[in-house]
Amino acid sequence: MAISDRPPRNAFVASARKIYNPVGFAKGYNFVLWFILAGALFGFCLARLQYLDFHGTFCNTTGGTSSAAPGECFYYLGQKRYGVGIILHLAGILPAGILACVQFVPVMRHKFILIHRINGYLVMLLSLVATVGAYMIARVTFGGGVDIQLGVGVLGIAFIGSLTMAYINVKRLQIEQHRAWMLRAWVYAGSIITVRLIQITIMTIVPKTGEYYYALPCDRVAFMMGDQNTTVSTYPVCEAFFSGENLHQSVSVKADLGGATSDVEAAAALNQTFGAALWLALIIHMIAVEIYRKQSVFEMSLTSAKSRRE
Repeated sequence: MAISDRPPRNAFVASARKIYNPVGFAKGYNFVLWFILAGALFGFCLARLQYLDFHGTFCNTTGGTSSAAPGECFYYLGQKRYGVGIILHLAGILPAGILACVQFVPVMRHKFILIHRINGYLVMLLSLVATVGAYMIARVTFGGGVDIQLGVGVLGIAFIGSLTMAYINVKRLQIEQHRAWMLRAWVYAGSIITVRLIQITIMTIVPKTGEYYYALPCDRVAFMMGDQNTTVSTYPVCEAFFSGENLHQSVSVKADLGGATSDVEAAAALNQTFGAALWLALIIHMIAVEIYRKQSVFEMSLTSAKSRRE
């Protein structure tokens, strides 16, 4: 476990080392990055563990407020395969994300090797289950547009592919490559947090440029509105759905989250922005992790060269 032998530059650095050296970090900025990024993932997953109470919290079926995005539970409660898919996804990715944060603590992999190994296998298994669940619900997630289905597909392949490469490399005792691929995997997975931030940004800025509309199926609109009369009075075109004339009737809904007059408008805003946010977040994370990796390799080469000179 690498610990810096350089004397601290000031009292603050000396105090900081008492915090990050015991957990295995040699450099303060690595600890700060871990604390911020792993902390964000840990907090995100921990806050959502309540979603595992599927019928009580995530998709409340007792008349209370659901934690899922508006209209999403229409599919999860209405069609068994989607309900199974979201449960698999939540039950897999939430504990996997929490356990993954522990994997990146240096002291775990240096002093608690067996725990690190067992935890790693558990994380990979849970991640596989979560990805299967994500693929099962991709068709209906936030509208299930082609852009969203493709984005979920690419993210899943990148995530599981990186975990597979990490597994292959650790079996070959190529530890640095193992760590690199594991880092990539969880940086990719963490893009879902950035998706939320990008969505909020888009939904704050875009409405100021004009009104946007998104097509929603009338059956889903009726689920959110609560009854037929309210749905038809608000969206008359949905009369064709209730009369049986067109069971696939859709209606154009104003996409507005900040000034939404109903869950339907909020759902339209979320559905409209999710695909763009997903792709942008994934690109940002893919670039960011490679920049970090290049910088780390460069610093390691400088340290190695300095050691040889000494």
